[in-house]
Amino acid sequence: MRFLVRRGLHGRDHFFSCAPGSGRGIARQRRPHSGCARGQARLQREGSREVDRISIAATSFRGDDPDELAAVLSTPASPIKVERLSGEALSFDCEFFSTGPITFGSCAYEGELQCTRQAPSDKLLIFLPTRGAALFEPDAKEIWSRPGQGTILDGARSEGVRIYGPRRHLTLFIGHRKIANHLINILERTITGNLEFYPYIDLTAGPGLALAQLVETTCRGLRGNAPLRQSPLALASLGDAVTHLLLEAAPHRYSDQLASPVPLPAPRHVKWAIDFMHAHISEPITMADIAAAAKVSVRTLQQGFRQFRMTTPMAYLHELRLTAAHQDLMNTHEAQSVADIAMKWGFTHLGRFAADYRKRFGLLPSQTMRSGKG
Repeated sequence: MRFLVRRGLHGRDHFFSCAPGSGRGIARQRRPHSGCARGQARLQREGSREVDRISIAATSFRGDDPDELAAVLSTPASPIKVERLSGEALSFDCEFFSTGPITFGSCAYEGELQCTRQAPSDKLLIFLPTRGAALFEPDAKEIWSRPGQGTILDGARSEGVRIYGPRRHLTLFIGHRKIANHLINILERTITGNLEFYPYIDLTAGPGLALAQLVETTCRGLRGNAPLRQSPLALASLGDAVTHLLLEAAPHRYSDQLASPVPLPAPRHVKWAIDFMHAHISEPITMADIAAAAKVSVRTLQQGFRQFRMTTPMAYLHELRLTAAHQDLMNTHEAQSVADIAMKWGFTHLGRFAADYRKRFGLLPSQTMRSGKG
């Protein structure tokens, strides 16, 4: 058993064990940075608290043992198996910088290998290749990754990849919730279901090229004692920039809405209704309660939400509660169960809650809970 050291920004060292390996690899661990600026006053306050909690987890490793590579790539919630595909010499040199919901990375491989994910991931996986080829097979489909063409995959569906070295690629892993919240803030309305990103993005020009350059710049800025490691606000802005660029550059289910003209500002009664929902999110409030707080009739309230939020008031409240339950599941302690959290946020039918949750976040509540505890 080998022990590695993870060093935090404030000088605290955290020891953890690594699965047994051959000892031929080299690994170094440090710690994370995340946060998201918000447009509205309430969201700005939440964003500033998030920036305060930012830390960076930096991991770099090199070696030639597939088991050692598997141990470093795996997480408790989503283990990965690595197998050599040929008799050729195998080697790898990788580095990852985790900033909470976003992970930046740069990896180089020699030889041929297969990486198989044993459990789904709650992240969107973006690969930006500069050399060599790789083959992904989500849902039994073949998706090739080659220089000039980025690959976008849903971690909940992607089971593995075959790498044909020599291969080098940049990686960008973004939590589904981070992307969904960013899109909600842009559209100013709730969204449902999988975003269904098109699996390819052009890296030779335009936004795709800018995305690859931004990921490369961020990796350089996080190595060693580079200045970016000392600036949580700058790192948070970079995280928002890559998320926004991805939403703009890669086609997905909401691309047409992003391209449509910006809607008029919501009237006061819609804003009052949303503020009331946030203030009483865990209470059994009714449509009449919300309309009364907004000082309008139920019919006027429904019309306002359809026109300015593209949804109904109760669907908007449902989305807020799903997001709150997701946050609790990600940060739960041993004494809480999925049922406890569901009941806390007003979901009395566990089967319906699980179905709605999976449609919104791509994972079952129990899978998110295991990921949070891991």
